[in-house]
Amino acid sequence: MANATSVLHVSPVIPVVTIDDPQHAVPLAKALVEGGIRIIELTLRTESALTSLKLIANEVPDILVGAGTVLTPGQANAAVAAGAQFLVSPGVTPSLLDHLLTLNIPVLPGVATVGEAMAVLERGLDTMKFFPAGPAGGPDYLAAIGAPIPQVQFCPTGGISLASAPAYLALPNVSCVGGSWLTPRSAIENQDWQQITKLAAGTASLWME
Repeated sequence: MANATSVLHVSPVIPVVTIDDPQHAVPLAKALVEGGIRIIELTLRTESALTSLKLIANEVPDILVGAGTVLTPGQANAAVAAGAQFLVSPGVTPSLLDHLLTLNIPVLPGVATVGEAMAVLERGLDTMKFFPAGPAGGPDYLAAIGAPIPQVQFCPTGGISLASAPAYLALPNVSCVGGSWLTPRSAIENQDWQQITKLAAGTASLWME
């Protein structure tokens, strides 16, 4: 159950979202669903993140909600208790990975090097987050490591835009990408849910043509 293969195939793009005001959580999630995106990674970077996560889990059943920026076992437990359906970490330590593997939930541990990917692969997971994708080498790096470890599937995140996403998605070892361009901070602050729906629809349509 820890392997996140099913999560990586929900959408070509996983919106990576930071929500400051929990009142924005449900309308934002509904806006993504209306635009054809049925998955969201909500980062645990704010004090109210777990409240936002719980609201989405309870009130927007049409979206798969995950918790991102999971740094500790305690955060992982709290996210699962709040209703997270998958967990994402920016990187992973042996103790955090040990704990994630005990949870009955898909997990995407973050890696940035071949050695880190091999260490996670040794523990039985072949789906991982590649972060920070842009600074860590981008599509060229992922293409290069696809030869020695072709069994690993990645979700690159970090510095990816609508313009650069296709280069990642063209790689055989990339199932999806994570990005924040679908939910601009200005649109969230202005509660411009129509803009988010429009961005989601435009992104989803690119891979339906």
